[in-house]
Amino acid sequence: MRKILILSTALGISAGLGGIAAAEDTSVVSWGGAYEMSQVEGYNKPYTEATGNTVRMIAADDPAVPLRAQVEAGNVTSDVFDLAMSDAIRLCDEGALMEIDPATLPAGADGTPAVDDFVEGSLQDCAVGNIVWGTVIAYDTTKFPDNPPQTVADFFDTEAFPGKRGLPKSAKRTLYLALIADGVPAADVYDVLGTPEGVDRAFAKLDTIKDDVVWWEAGAQPMQLLADGEVTMTTGYNGRVFDAMVGEGKPFGVIWDGQYLEINAFVIPKGAPNPEAGLEYIKFATGTQPLANQARYISYGPARKSSAPLVGLYQDDKTEMAPHMPTTPENVATAVTDDPTFWADHDAELTERFNSWLAR
Repeated sequence: MRKILILSTALGISAGLGGIAAAEDTSVVSWGGAYEMSQVEGYNKPYTEATGNTVRMIAADDPAVPLRAQVEAGNVTSDVFDLAMSDAIRLCDEGALMEIDPATLPAGADGTPAVDDFVEGSLQDCAVGNIVWGTVIAYDTTKFPDNPPQTVADFFDTEAFPGKRGLPKSAKRTLYLALIADGVPAADVYDVLGTPEGVDRAFAKLDTIKDDVVWWEAGAQPMQLLADGEVTMTTGYNGRVFDAMVGEGKPFGVIWDGQYLEINAFVIPKGAPNPEAGLEYIKFATGTQPLANQARYISYGPARKSSAPLVGLYQDDKTEMAPHMPTTPENVATAVTDDPTFWADHDAELTERFNSWLAR
């Protein structure tokens, strides 16, 4: 039996993919945590059953970091990486990734060609989307039993809703939130943030809670901060919030107002040891059924439209997953969708100012 080495990413079988040849040894880098567990259950086990190949998962805090390091060193040791789409586009533009022809991807289970089956923005020159996920606000329900917070403005109101706040050390995932709290509609966030006055406005709003912020850097931290009582509210990745609430029974609530929607995708770095096997893996993993399989274990929306009707109950066989998906109409109503082009143009300057602001 040949082994597939995977560093924390998703594997699966595609409905309609038919007889796939056993892949050669492949390594894939992803994110760990509840996400990794969902990949093991939703992708890897069906993959092993279908092909006889085994899978080993190893986590990275942000797979874009080792990918860039390996490419720059000329010593690429992994074949497939699971990246935020904005990083995938940036690295593709830098020439670090192989292009992937979407016409080579399998059709959806309903026969829809892949180019029409994937959700908007999830197929790029060098990337194939797998999940749609959100950064949301989570709060400790025991701290607000009678008047729970409901909006981004409530997150910034430490008088009405006392306690420390958890925020990521990231311009990208904080400035939009500050603008929404200051009254900017979600649809206008990028227009406002693209102006000097808008940037000043965002930092002025962050100033109002700066002394009450506990900063986090890794995906597992916000839920731990909330569980330990170090904060009463925090932003966090919606899948990890769901895992804490439903999987672990933590007394947490979710605020969907102003969630930040992003797409994750599979990529193959140039210089990968086994790029052909990596491509077969991506085709296999992003089929209709495995993307739906994953949603049984974590509340991330599948990147294929044909997967949505196949999403049902959580692994407890009683919790409907649809209300917990970031892509349901109610939850997406006030969402800000990631704009990779905006961040490609403004990330360096906004990050520099953010870091300077943090240091003051």
